Amino acid sequence: MMDPDLISQADHIPVLMEPIVENISPVTGIWVDATFGAGGYTKALLDAGAEFVFAIDRDPNVFSLAENWLGQYSGRIELINDVFSNLEKYVDDVNGIVFDLGVSSMQLDQAKRGFSFLKEGPLDMRMSQTGPTAADLINSAPEKILSDILYFFGEERASRKIAKAITDRRKQGLFETTTDLAKLVESVLPRSKPGQSHPATRSFQALRIAVNKEYEELFNGLFSAEKVLSSGGYLVVVTFQSIEDRIVKRFIQARTGKLYSTSRYLPDSEVLPIQFTKITRKALKPAASEISKNPRARSAKLRIAKRTNFNPGKKLALDELSVPIIGEY
Repeated sequence: MMDPDLISQADHIPVLMEPIVENISPVTGIWVDATFGAGGYTKALLDAGAEFVFAIDRDPNVFSLAENWLGQYSGRIELINDVFSNLEKYVDDVNGIVFDLGVSSMQLDQAKRGFSFLKEGPLDMRMSQTGPTAADLINSAPEKILSDILYFFGEERASRKIAKAITDRRKQGLFETTTDLAKLVESVLPRSKPGQSHPATRSFQALRIAVNKEYEELFNGLFSAEKVLSSGGYLVVVTFQSIEDRIVKRFIQARTGKLYSTSRYLPDSEVLPIQFTKITRKALKPAASEISKNPRARSAKLRIAKRTNFNPGKKLALDELSVPIIGEY
């Protein structure tokens, strides 16, 4: 039986779908929805003309959302429970791949998943529901590692102050719930003014990214996509915050010959081979009409590139795509 907390998400409207279809039309062949979620992009691609969609998600709970409509597309969908960096295990020579990055609304809405500071639940934040939780991380990581996670993954300016407060507080008792952490961050930072985000927003984002290794996963996923896309295939990426957008932007720059390699092993003037051509000259943002219907779309950015017929290029280093690098945690 479908979780009641998920039912409201079953009619999820994919962000920026209209400009996506405009830029990839006609939609044909085999596609990958690398972040299935509630299935919005999968349905939209099939309705637009895709013959088949491989739908991937690391969260095993999301596929129950497809139960109500999967039969409408019989024989045209394969559901895969895995991380998208493993694309090469399942597909090859596909016509397009869509990434919708970050946490989903349905994950935020489920208190028991521990993603939201607005709802009390276990401090979990694991998308795949395997491995160490956010509680494990903040209850054991050294203060310096916590500070780096908050600063580099969440762009939290008060990272040192919050990290110190966390390590001081855990001497008295371990963190167990989302509200434990949210209240501590609120005690460290000034109260937000009307219209500003909650003081714990950046801290929760940073911890979620660290727990799920999202930036490393994105980095590996982009290079996997390059390998499985056919000549003329589309890379479509929707991002929701600046760091992940910067990683995608630099990947496309590197693979379209617009980014000079910063590797110490290569001359500064050496341009990397061209594996993609840009379809969107710069990131596209949602129109005001879309934001009014779906406030979640307000921070979204869309980048699209088209695969050339050149062989996949050499994989770059993390720092060449501006991926934040933090010590072991």
